[in-house]
Amino acid sequence: MAQFADGTTDQANASFRPRSFGIDRSTLIQYALYAFTIVLVLGPISPIIYQSFVDRPLYDTGQQYTLDNYVRLLSSPVFLEAIWNTLVFALLSTLIGTSIGVIAAILIGRTNMPGRRFLSGLLLWPIFISHLVMAFGWFIVYGPAGYITLMIKSVLGVEPWNLYSLGGMSLIAGVSIAPLTFLYCSASTALSEATLEDAARTCGSGPFRTLWAVTLPLLLPAIFYSIILNFTGALEMLAIPLVFGEPAGINLFATLLYTQGFAAARPDYGIVSTAALFLIIVIFLLLTLQRRMLRNSRRFVTVGGKASRPRTVELGLFRWPAFLLLFAYAVIFIGVPLGILFLRASVSVLTPLAPFWHYFTSRHIVAAFSYESNIRAIVNTLVIAALGAAIGTFFVAMITVVVHRSQFRFHRSFEYVALLPRAIPGLVASMGFFYAMVIIPPMGWLRSTIWILMLAYIMRFIPLAFGALSPSLMQIGKELDSSARVIGADWWRTTRTIVLPLMKPAMFSSFALIFVFCLKEYTTAVFLFTPGNEVLGASLLLYWANGNMGMVAMLSTVQIILTMFFIYGARSLFGVKFGG
Repeated sequence: MAQFADGTTDQANASFRPRSFGIDRSTLIQYALYAFTIVLVLGPISPIIYQSFVDRPLYDTGQQYTLDNYVRLLSSPVFLEAIWNTLVFALLSTLIGTSIGVIAAILIGRTNMPGRRFLSGLLLWPIFISHLVMAFGWFIVYGPAGYITLMIKSVLGVEPWNLYSLGGMSLIAGVSIAPLTFLYCSASTALSEATLEDAARTCGSGPFRTLWAVTLPLLLPAIFYSIILNFTGALEMLAIPLVFGEPAGINLFATLLYTQGFAAARPDYGIVSTAALFLIIVIFLLLTLQRRMLRNSRRFVTVGGKASRPRTVELGLFRWPAFLLLFAYAVIFIGVPLGILFLRASVSVLTPLAPFWHYFTSRHIVAAFSYESNIRAIVNTLVIAALGAAIGTFFVAMITVVVHRSQFRFHRSFEYVALLPRAIPGLVASMGFFYAMVIIPPMGWLRSTIWILMLAYIMRFIPLAFGALSPSLMQIGKELDSSARVIGADWWRTTRTIVLPLMKPAMFSSFALIFVFCLKEYTTAVFLFTPGNEVLGASLLLYWANGNMGMVAMLSTVQIILTMFFIYGARSLFGVKFGG
């Protein structure tokens, strides 16, 4: 008679099969997870769809169905201009971000360039930092009144660049999204078959010809995947267009939703909901296209059952120029904008016309920790990140097990539901949860609490955790499940005692990812935060709107420091690797 770790035998376990209305507990758990996930994911979308077809806000009575919102939206010159600007911005950002990511991945992953590990860590930092913080850093350094802008202008007599343009915004966005391409392409370069490059060199090809003709084509699946992710990320990006586009009168889709739905004195919820639904449909179609494009990715496979040791391409005299090029990029486009935030937080005035060390002050740090709302924002952010990451990781781990390791009849549709939040921008999710609280009375108590924010964050990051947990689960042999089932364990007992414990390393990674993304999230909180449930991202937006750059720099510094400490702790204590 087999005995489990908790002392129970297979006979005792077999006799304990809780049933309700003829359904065993495993089936009940699976259906409960499925139903809750559907409500969590589709619940915020449903009010948006409904609002787009009625003539007045959801909190009013007597709504009548109408298509007027669609007519007004599609005939609005502001909307048409925003579509064009968003398309140009997304295309330019994707081109810049993908080019930077591919070049960096090839140089670091497939060449003998020095300092590759050091540069890899630097290039990944925009993933950990909020786009809002990056935008503030660029504004302080390279904006019209930025430190370096004024320094160069004083020498040349003309403004060297203009970030208040589609091109300027695209450059900042491209730098912010480049690490995604770098991550995906780095993973592919590590699996590239080195003998193909050796064959090219044997035929007389130089290092750059080999990289262009052999290495780059093998990265096409990763490049296609990252292009769609970068493009969809640019479509829903709010911070950079808000900081650099809105003051110049350049309307983009995300800023239109923000200004018309949140910042407006009398929001037009019909137009905003219709525009939000339009954005969801576009992103969903792009993600569907992504899946179809990669359906035949087997034709790019070069690594089979025979082990191969990857070799690097010799750059010769170009080794150090390549290193200096990437290092200069990391310093100028990432290091300086983030570093200047620390400096701006510690001085009362920052200008190249006077030595900054004459203006050192502790005013901003004292003010940051003197205001109760700032302390609440920091504490709320940490609580939401910690609890949200823990609850979200366990919740998504259960989803992953149901999808991949159960006989649940709806397991295929369950996977699509779990991945659907990828098509829901944070701003739209925030709006959807706000509407849900308005029209569903039982959810009213969540208003003005951090729990509604935590719920919205968890929904947003289900695909992130699912992507982190699924590969680990696929590596766990199914014979372990079968052995447990043979001796009488049901699905839930097998999951609880065998599968989930073996998934602990991946669950730690999932926890770390969700924690970092919760720390830097701000768009999901736009419609949901109120006095009492502030978070760092929302507070940064408010201080920016009030023109308090000292406090913006101080809270941005706090966010960066919290992120740095967490990443170091996760690496040291749990061995979590953040892409590098």
